[in-house]
Amino acid sequence: MDQIHDRVGGLDVHRDSVTACSRQVGPRGGVVHEKGRFGTTTAGLAELGHWLAERRVSLVAMEATGVYWKPVFYALEDCFELWLCNAHHVKNVPGRKTDMSDAEWLADVAAHGMVRPSFVPPPPIRALRELTRYRRTQVDARVAEIQRLEKVLQDAGVKLTSVASGVLSQSGRAMLEALIAGERDPGRLAEMAKGRMRPKIPALVEALAGHFSAHHAVAARRILDHVDFLDETIAALSAEVDHRTAAFALAYELLLPVPGIGKLTADVIVAETGADMSRFPSAADLASWVGVCPGNHESAGKRRRVATTPGNPWLRRALIEAARGAVHTKGSYFGAQYRQIARRRGPNKAAMAVAHSLVELIWHLLSTGQPFEDLGDDYFQRRQDTTRQARRLVAQLEQLGFNVTIAAA
Repeated sequence: MDQIHDRVGGLDVHRDSVTACSRQVGPRGGVVHEKGRFGTTTAGLAELGHWLAERRVSLVAMEATGVYWKPVFYALEDCFELWLCNAHHVKNVPGRKTDMSDAEWLADVAAHGMVRPSFVPPPPIRALRELTRYRRTQVDARVAEIQRLEKVLQDAGVKLTSVASGVLSQSGRAMLEALIAGERDPGRLAEMAKGRMRPKIPALVEALAGHFSAHHAVAARRILDHVDFLDETIAALSAEVDHRTAAFALAYELLLPVPGIGKLTADVIVAETGADMSRFPSAADLASWVGVCPGNHESAGKRRRVATTPGNPWLRRALIEAARGAVHTKGSYFGAQYRQIARRRGPNKAAMAVAHSLVELIWHLLSTGQPFEDLGDDYFQRRQDTTRQARRLVAQLEQLGFNVTIAAA
C-alpha cells in the first residue's frame, strides 16, 4: 500500500498518560518507529509537543477517547496537523493490544491514509457547544424534577394532573405553595384556580382531597426550589448563548422559517456544525454525520436491514424533536411526508425520515443562502399521474357495479 505521509505521529491517549509513536522512513528506506510516554498535565503535553517537533512530525493521529483527548488536542493543534480518529475505525489486531502497539498502529494507518479525521470545530464553536450541551442537561434535569414532583403528589393522593394540563402552571404552582404552607381544605385550594381552570373547580375539589402530609411538603419544597434554580441556570445559559450566536444572524434567518425549528434547535445546529457546510461535501455526508440515515450491510449480494448510523447525539436528538414538531405544521410538506411513510412503516421511522429531510434542507439552506420555500402538503398529490389515478378509480367503481363515464373539467 502506498505511503501518503512521511513523518507521522500516533498518540494513544488515556486520562493520566499519552503513549506516542513517531513513524518515519529511515536512511535506507526502512520504517523507523520511536516511542515514548508522557503525562497529560500542561507540562507533560509541552514535553510531548517538543518531542514530536524534534522528530519533525507533520501529522499526528489520535483516538477520540472519552473527554481525555481534548486537553491533548488543544495543546497540540497550533503546532501540528491533528487527526482525531474514530476509535471504531482504528481497532488493532486482537491479541496484540498494548499502549505502544496502539500508538504504532495509529501512526501506520494515518501514514497510509487508511483513516479519516473527525470534524473538530474551531475554539469559538467549541465554547458554544459546551454551553448548549450543558443547557440541554439542565433542561433534562428540570424535566426529571417535575416528574419527581408528580410522583410525590401521586403518593399523597393528590390528582392535580388529572384535571390540570401541568403541575407547574400558574394555578398548579399556587395550589402547591398552599399545600406546602399547610392548607389542606380542597375547596380553598380549588379557589386558587385562574383563567380557564375556573370552570374545573368542582373537579379540582375532588382531585385535591388527598393525604398530603409533612414529609410530602418537605420533598415538594426542595423540588420546587430546585426547579427555580434550574430555571435561573437555563435563563443565564440562554443569555450567554444568544450573545455568542449574534454573529450567526444570517444562519438564524435561514433556519427559523423552517417548520419545527425554533430558537433552541437553531442554537444546537449552529453550535454542532458551526453553520459551515463546507465541512460536509454533500447533504448525505451531513446526514451520516448526524446519524439520521440508514446503515448499510451487504454480504454475498444480500442486503440486511440495519439501524441508523451512530452520529452526533446532540444534533440527532434536536432534529428528531424538530421533526415531530414539523409534522404538525398545517400546510407543510413534512406533515404529508410523515403521513405517507407512517402508514407503511410506523410513526418512529416516519419521524426519522422527516429528520433526514430536515438535515438535507439545512445543508442546502446554509450552503446556498437561499430562503426556505415549503413544497406544500399537496406535494405528493401533484406528482401523481392524474390519468392513471382516474383509471384506477373508474375500475374500482366498475367493480362495485356502476357504469362510469368521465369527462375533463
